[in-house]
Amino acid sequence: MKNLVAFLAAVMLFTGGASARAELVDKVAAVVNRDVIPLSEVQQRAAPELQRVNSEIDPHKRAEARAQLMKTALDTLIGEKLMEAEVAQLGITTTEAEVDELVQDVLKQNNVSDITQFEQLLKNEGFTLASYKDMLRKRVVRDKLLRMKVGPKVKVTEEDLKAAYTQYTRLESEDVEVHARHILVQVDAKATPEQVAAAKQKAEGIAQEARRPGMDFAALARARSEGPSAADGGDLGYFKRGVMVPAFEKAAFNLKEGEVSEPIRTNFGWHILKVEERRNVAVTSYEEMKPKLEAKLLNEKTEKFLDQYVQELRSKANVEVKM
Repeated sequence: MKNLVAFLAAVMLFTGGASARAELVDKVAAVVNRDVIPLSEVQQRAAPELQRVNSEIDPHKRAEARAQLMKTALDTLIGEKLMEAEVAQLGITTTEAEVDELVQDVLKQNNVSDITQFEQLLKNEGFTLASYKDMLRKRVVRDKLLRMKVGPKVKVTEEDLKAAYTQYTRLESEDVEVHARHILVQVDAKATPEQVAAAKQKAEGIAQEARRPGMDFAALARARSEGPSAADGGDLGYFKRGVMVPAFEKAAFNLKEGEVSEPIRTNFGWHILKVEERRNVAVTSYEEMKPKLEAKLLNEKTEKFLDQYVQELRSKANVEVKM
């Protein structure tokens, strides 16, 4: 589900569901021209990563890590406010068909055919399908703005591609890929520390069960996993480095064939991972890799020019940070 996790992280524009009373007492994190960004919105945007920090980072380093995450979240929200103002000024719009097409792309990329299953995944992140679509609308019009303002500046040359392929072959020739299965114990995005700890204890029990001699991990996954891959015995197939979330990847590539991990924390909950097989990676030809490398470089250069564009908008705006 890496693609879905990454996609959700990229497009989640938290609209906030606070009551009227909560809004009255909410602190102001920043003012962008005449638009207010409440502190609760910053906290919601940073919530998934803050939860990870609370469970994974050394207690002595948590305060610094939390402060940096809050700053990053606020900077992102300020940039979005500035772009929304540009979108309104330029009269950029989208259609329901464009939004529905984007939803279908997400479902297809993550092998999710059941809309009910997708709604459950969104619910785990604190959203409904309607609120998710609203976020996508904002993403679509921002993308149109960026194609207009940033797109013309983004160029990828043949020299860029060949340099990227040289780097790719150097890394790939030394790498391996793994075939793994996992069992998920779900944790709600709004779970309390006690609920997170209880889920971890449950996952530890499953991990011990998975290590019993002769235990069929696939059968155990079908019986105990709460994730969408349960029906397939938790099968994740083969994957290389850079595909899974960092904590998951670290465990996968440190395990030997047949080993079962300790519970691993992600935004979806606690995972128990088993590596079925490790094998050397065959280096893909330049022609086959070229479209992927081009997409990667385009994305990297777009991010670079996007940062510059947001800074230009910010320099012309009245931005007052109060957090």
